Amino acid sequence: MGGYLNSIALQLGIPLWTLIVLAVWSLAWKIPALWISARKKQLVWFIVLILVNTAGILEILYIFIFSKMKPGNTKQKIKKPVKRKIKKKGR
Repeated sequence: MGGYLNSIALQLGIPLWTLIVLAVWSLAWKIPALWISARKKQLVWFIVLILVNTAGILEILYIFIFSKMKPGNTKQKIKKPVKRKIKKKGR
């Protein structure tokens, strides 16, 4: 196992310890993100989080931003202007 990881690290041109730290970091964010998406029954997010490896960046964004959004919040609603009646003096 160590020889395999060593060869990957050498091909990437990074030290082995950096590869291990990156893998642990990514896994530490991936597990909670997958847990949240599974609890919210968000199958698309669950699949994307499993397939896309971004060293924890997508997972962090999902946990702190996308998981807090409600399903209808993707577009901002345009508010219609309120018409106000102007009271005239003397009438």
